Amino acid sequence: MQPLSRRAALLALATPPASDLCRQSAVDLARLIRAKKLSARELLAAHLLQIERLNPKLNAIVTLVADQAQQAAAAADERQAKRRPLGPLHGLPIAHKDLVNTKGIRTTYGSRIFQDQVPTADDPIVERLRDAGAILLGKTNTPEFGAGSQTFNSVFGATRNPYDLTKTCGGSSGGAAVALASGMLPIADGSDLGGSLRNPASFCNVVGFRPSPGRVPNLTFSPLSTLGPMARSVADVALLLSAMAGPHPLSPLALPEPGSLFREPLARSFRGIRVAWFRDLGGVPFDPRVTAVVNAQRQVFSSLGCIVEVAEPDFAGADFAFKTLRAWTSAAAQGERLGQHRALYKETLLKEVEQGLALSGQDVAHAEALHVEVWQRFQRFLDQYEYFILPVTQVPPFDVDTPYPREIAGQRMESYIDWMKACWYITLTGSPALSVPAGFTPEGLPVGLQIVGRRQQDFAVLQLGHAYEQAARLKRWPALAL
Repeated sequence: MQPLSRRAALLALATPPASDLCRQSAVDLARLIRAKKLSARELLAAHLLQIERLNPKLNAIVTLVADQAQQAAAAADERQAKRRPLGPLHGLPIAHKDLVNTKGIRTTYGSRIFQDQVPTADDPIVERLRDAGAILLGKTNTPEFGAGSQTFNSVFGATRNPYDLTKTCGGSSGGAAVALASGMLPIADGSDLGGSLRNPASFCNVVGFRPSPGRVPNLTFSPLSTLGPMARSVADVALLLSAMAGPHPLSPLALPEPGSLFREPLARSFRGIRVAWFRDLGGVPFDPRVTAVVNAQRQVFSSLGCIVEVAEPDFAGADFAFKTLRAWTSAAAQGERLGQHRALYKETLLKEVEQGLALSGQDVAHAEALHVEVWQRFQRFLDQYEYFILPVTQVPPFDVDTPYPREIAGQRMESYIDWMKACWYITLTGSPALSVPAGFTPEGLPVGLQIVGRRQQDFAVLQLGHAYEQAARLKRWPALAL
């Protein structure tokens, strides 16, 4: 008798049908596994089949460790059979963003400089999610060093939007968003400095959450960049965050609350809660298709009992503050490598690093002072309102071969990050921000809206996102994933 092929073996395991399992929520999948109605091996087999079927078209998962994942899934099933304690993510497949170091698994940062790198140690987030029971099956695509909100690089190429293969999926957690939208993963991690969790979620009709700085362990003093969860629903994001969040002895900005907080029920009343609705962020250009989709959802928040008023904070100084601090951070990270590997950097990142190297101490001090002013004005603004709602991005998904939009509504973009102001203005506030689906353009392209909450009120943001999601009911699978 001939041994089964890998595909035949996966098909034998993947019952019920793989596509059915791959469209279920992470919360439901975790419940099925705990009830012994589904095994970790069956769930993994279904997702490996989905990856085999769709990833060649989408290029979301760039490194696959199927054998290692199958061993981990078998061990997870054995652990359950022996009645050992199970983590909140027990048996759920996950792939880490290719900026995250994974022991023994190729990690490139989307750069040819590191295209053959195999780390010898895991980043803390990898350890934490493995301890929570997640099954690591690979790595998801990202732009070079995570720079920019368009996922392409010279190692793996571009990741395509599952709703239109000619469009970008956004970035920099683009591979994660596409894998979720197409059912190749139930949960995924990402990171966010200028919108990298929120933008791809918006472009791919999934949910991305930028938590408060320090909510998820991050080995830096900077409050600008943070790790966070992505999934297909707010409840699934909360489940993943419950495993990601919590203090860590090596995280300088770590918040003290345990991650288990995010496994509490999300339901609450919003009657009488004051919500501020965006206007134009002080003259930021938006594609009218985006504002039309987002504004159509205002009535959903009113139907929840919210008091919705058009109002927005003053973001004066945000441009200089963010661009200066970002360039300074890029120079600190890449400056030493630049001399040796200059030819291996993409043009936009090269320019940003050079700008950072040219900054003076006075420039950085001025940027920090403006950052404080933006932060303080936003805190005062949210004394009047519990939430601020605005679009995630200024444009819908654009051509996959275009590095970044050169103009919006007739205004020229001066840099490769100017089209993302709606995200990085919020980064400067330090507030938790959630990207949730808002609908589709007439062309069928996804658009997201952003729910921003008060300082360190991450759970409250997830609660409003969950209530909105339940009322709006906007889920639409991409045709190729059906």
